[in-house]
Amino acid sequence: ACSLLNCIQLCYMFTPAHCSQGQFAHKLLNDLMENYSSALRPVDDTDKSLNVTLQVTLSQIKDMDERNQVLIAYLWIRQTWHDAHLKWSKEEYDGLEVIRIPSSLVWRPDLVLYNKADDDFSGPVDTNVVLRYNGEITWDTPAITKSSCVVDVSYFPFDSQQCNLTFGSWTYNGNQVDIAMGMDSGDLSDFVENVEWECHGMPATKNVIMYGCCSDPYPDITYTLLLQRRSSFYIFNLLLPCFLISFLAPLGFYLPADSGEKVSLGVTVLLALTVFQMMVAESMPPSENVPLIGKYYIATMTMVTASTALTIFIMNIHFCGAEAKPVPYWAKVLIIDYMSKIFFVYEVGESCASPFGQMEESESFHGQNHKKKLHPKEKAKGAPPTCCPDDDKSAAFTLTFDPCVYCGCRGSSGILSCDPKLVRNVEYIASCFREQKATCLKVAEWKKVAKVMDRIFMWIFFIMVFLMSILIIGKAP
Repeated sequence: ACSLLNCIQLCYMFTPAHCSQGQFAHKLLNDLMENYSSALRPVDDTDKSLNVTLQVTLSQIKDMDERNQVLIAYLWIRQTWHDAHLKWSKEEYDGLEVIRIPSSLVWRPDLVLYNKADDDFSGPVDTNVVLRYNGEITWDTPAITKSSCVVDVSYFPFDSQQCNLTFGSWTYNGNQVDIAMGMDSGDLSDFVENVEWECHGMPATKNVIMYGCCSDPYPDITYTLLLQRRSSFYIFNLLLPCFLISFLAPLGFYLPADSGEKVSLGVTVLLALTVFQMMVAESMPPSENVPLIGKYYIATMTMVTASTALTIFIMNIHFCGAEAKPVPYWAKVLIIDYMSKIFFVYEVGESCASPFGQMEESESFHGQNHKKKLHPKEKAKGAPPTCCPDDDKSAAFTLTFDPCVYCGCRGSSGILSCDPKLVRNVEYIASCFREQKATCLKVAEWKKVAKVMDRIFMWIFFIMVFLMSILIIGKAP
């Protein structure tokens, strides 16, 4: 008791004005709440509507869950109305104009978020209200809202979203509680920038809806949050790797068929794209609208699948064996003669334009050397006699033997007497050489056809990858 008296004495000694206002505030609160009921709408005439002014300030976008289509935002909600039962004359209370009291003591409008998507149905935060002498009540409450938002991911990651926040009274109709907008849009002055989304505005509109159950109007205020996704993260982590991987698919045609890695490269690229596709699918809602990046992945995977299938077909051509049919005449003219020159394709295993000519020159060179070694005197005497007519059957591959070995020994009369068994053996060996050369030539032609087709498809797929990337990215808004 002594300490309380001391405090009162000190209060009167040092701050008499404030102590008197505190006493008047306490008296004012008792007078106001003496016959006041917070359960009834505070109007003098029940036939008149109570006007409530709503103003929303967006502080932060905490998260946008595209898969569940839920927007989590941090809002400051200000509601202002006039209470006809909470007025006083400030002269009677030492000029006291404003008091702050718990919001649970006064009547509060039951404004709720219509499109709420939260499992927690708890009420608003019990913060204090600011009560003025003319009956004006201002109630500021913070709120973390989870609202449903229809997410359109057709242009992901270059998409923009419009999320609505609709506020309205849950039990009162427009004839009882009318809602007005404090501003034409939400307040973004204290907005904290989000790392993923840019906020381009928050316009507000008032709607009056007539429900089928009742003939009374039900007003609400809808704040439309205009969001634009920041696409840099997705470009560097999803689009750019896919773009680089897609360029490996045409390079599979440039890989030599003998390496045995052509099909493995295509399958590896396809698996890599599948992993990226799954990453995108996990974050997107399961809707019918395929996102733009998903279309790019699907188109790239289709192209890689087609290139792998064509690679298998070309490898089958490349490894045509000796039992294969000769290359058709049209293929020789179109692919080997013309297309190979257009796409700068050289012979198989060579890096110059005329390896067959070099091979022939090499063979003729070795043949001449062998001839010189076997016939050191023939250069002076001239060409050896053609004892057997089979020597001239192949102009591209000539066998030269000593006459004494090829046709036997010369008689005294100059008539050549040939051993038939030796001649048959030599003819058989020459025929085998001719067949072997024809087979090698046929196999080489098929390999060249496969190589030319590889180069053709490589450039076709390079152009397809480039055009596809331009078309997909060009669709971005």
